[in-house]
Formats: sequence, structure tokens, C-alpha cells
Amino acid sequence: MFTNLIRWTGVLLFAAQTSIAMAQDGPVMVTVDRAKIFRIDDGASAVIVGNPFIADVSMFDENTVVITGKSYGTTNLVILDSNSKPIVDEVITVRASEDDVVAVYRKSLRSTMSCNPSCEPTMRLGDDVNAFNGIAEQANSRNSMAASAAGVK
Repeated sequence: MFTNLIRWTGVLLFAAQTSIAMAQDGPVMVTVDRAKIFRIDDGASAVIVGNPFIADVSMFDENTVVITGKSYGTTNLVILDSNSKPIVDEVITVRASEDDVVAVYRKSLRSTMSCNPSCEPTMRLGDDVNAFNGIAEQANSRNSMAASAAGVK
């Protein structure tokens, strides 16, 4: 009886470790409009992203790749060594930020507010077209005025 208990405990521990390893093998999660650092021990010579509309990647140095989320979805990241051999092939999932965000619905139309500490309108993929475009126009106009005031052409 005691031997069976030890045997089953070993089996359960092995199963628990296996499920933990599988959970860690999931996609690299990135948030829209945020950057994530990806470190490579072996050194990279090139980085490739499957769908540049979903994520952007750039090499900071041979051991550091920066992934920036651009749009919702899933793509992949391939990193090549100096011999053009793949050393990394990871799935990248880009999702929306849920931190300090409030969605306001008027019937089926959504607008998004960034609330930290007070709420301000923000642009988020999937928002009402008029709200999204209005905020985009205001942001572009403000950036143009700031650049002009700073003497940037």
C-alpha cells in the first residue's frame, strides 16, 4: 500500500511538472502599443516577423530583440544566427491592454477611455470610426503644432 502511494505521488509530480512546462511553451504575449524585450543567448544576425501589421521587431544588439505590438492577432518571430540558421521560432500573440481602460458603448458603437487617474479619450482598434478618426485628427493636429513651435519641419 505504502509503495503504491509513493509510486502514484511520483506519477502525479511528473504530470504536474509536464503541465507546467507545456504552459510555459505558449505564445509570447505582447500588448498593442507596448514593447517587449526578447533576449537571445546565442546572438542573432537577423530577425523576421511573419506579419508586420501585427507586430514590429527590431534588433537592439545581437542579444536583444524588441517586439512592439501593432494590431491584435497572432504571428511568428524567427531569429537567425550568423550562419542564417533559425535559432528561435516563436509564436507572438498581440492583445489589447486591459490596464486602466474603460470601454463606453452607445448601442453597438464603442469608444475607449484611458483612466489613470482620470479618464481621457484614447484610440483603440475596434472603436467607432467617427470617435477613432476624431481623436486621430486631434492628435495629429496637436503633434503638428508642437513640431512647428519647436522649429521642426
